[in-house]
Amino acid sequence: MNTYHSRRDFFRKAAGTAAATGILATPGTIAAPPQPGKDPFRYCLNMSTIRGQKLGIEKEVDVAGMAGYDGIEPWFRTINAYKESGGKLKDLRKRIKDHGLKVFSAIGFAKWIVDDDNQRKAGLEEAKRDMDTIAQLGGTHIAAPPAGAPWKEAIDPLRVAERYRALLELGDKMDVIPQIEMWGGNGTIGRVSTAIYIAIEADHPKACFLGDAYHTYKGGSGFDGIKLLSANALHCYHMNDYPADPPRETIRDEHRVYPGDGIAPLTRLFRNFLAVGASPALSLEVFNREYWKQDALKVAKTGLAKMKAEAAKALA
Repeated sequence: MNTYHSRRDFFRKAAGTAAATGILATPGTIAAPPQPGKDPFRYCLNMSTIRGQKLGIEKEVDVAGMAGYDGIEPWFRTINAYKESGGKLKDLRKRIKDHGLKVFSAIGFAKWIVDDDNQRKAGLEEAKRDMDTIAQLGGTHIAAPPAGAPWKEAIDPLRVAERYRALLELGDKMDVIPQIEMWGGNGTIGRVSTAIYIAIEADHPKACFLGDAYHTYKGGSGFDGIKLLSANALHCYHMNDYPADPPRETIRDEHRVYPGDGIAPLTRLFRNFLAVGASPALSLEVFNREYWKQDALKVAKTGLAKMKAEAAKALA
């Protein structure tokens, strides 16, 4: 960040926009403790967790419902395949509703962030289609990752903030909120602090952050920065865990494990959510190839039980 702006400029600008955006926690506020015995979190199945079973979106929804989740986080690739085969979004929405599920977020890879004007224009058109799709399914949020950005080179974060604001303004028209997402190790949005900087500089009241336990670790960030955010900035959070080996430098998505089966400080993370009054949808997102070999319902149930067990530790 200091490549482009001094630390003094950052804090001056952050202070000037934090109140308007609602991203940062208000100094001196203390969140009310959760009711005894009541779990404030919502639980979501990100379909990456059972992607390898190749069930199709309809059966993925069935699995989430039978496993007892509150909601889902589907991938647009799977939804689009459903539409291309003749599936109707209204029927899929009914299926989701019949299972008592909500669409908390959705995963797409529109290139809204790139420097190339033509690619970015096409990326915004793709994002518009994605937003329309998710709105028809009753969803209100989508992921906004740095798709298409060079992995080892950094795009000026102020330019990214302008582009994120443009995406947010598109979301205003579509009634869907894009959540700035970090990918650990990415040159442009590879750390929690960079994602939050971009969200603040976008200076939009709906700017928010889509975090991820694995990506926080992979990018070299810590978990206590969550305490600087407000509940408004935390709608959804990708939940997973990671082992000590392979080390941070070589660990990859496929090494993610169930919450509680690795070394992530999840109890501290959950308590930090509670400290700022946040109860994001905890979306189980793992890409473990061993899980993909197993029965999808078993995987979904196991992941849900492990997420709830970790939350219980924080609530104790």
